[in-house]
Amino acid sequence: MKFRAICENHLYSKAYSKGKRAVTCAIAVYVLPDYAAKRLAKAHPEKRVMNRIGLTVSTKLGGATVRSRVRRILREGLRALEKEKPLKTGFLIVIAARSSATKLKSTDIRDHLDIAFEKLGMYKDV
Repeated sequence: MKFRAICENHLYSKAYSKGKRAVTCAIAVYVLPDYAAKRLAKAHPEKRVMNRIGLTVSTKLGGATVRSRVRRILREGLRALEKEKPLKTGFLIVIAARSSATKLKSTDIRDHLDIAFEKLGMYKDV
C-alpha cells in the first residue's frame, strides 16, 4: 500500500513540538492526531481515514545516495510492519532516521519501528 505523505513543513514542525515521541538507537518516531483526517477521508476513493507519513533523513547521515537508501529502508520496514500489525489511523507520523540507521537492514528497522509504535500505543486492539 502506498502511504499518504506529509507535504507541508508546518505539519512536521507541529509533530516535532506537540507530538508524542518514541526514540530508539536508529530512529525517532513522532505521532500527532491529524485533525484533517476526516476531511481527507472524504476525498479518498474508499472513504477511509488514513495516516499521513513523513520521513526525515538529515544531511549529517551522508550523501544523497545514503539518504535515499535510508528512506527506502524506512519505507520498506514500515510496510512490512503494517502487514503484520495494523496501526491506528488518523495520525501524522514522522519518522526521523538517526546515524545508526545507515548500517541497518529493513528487518532491523522494522524491529525498531515495532518497539517505537508499541511505546506510543499505536497498534489497533484486535
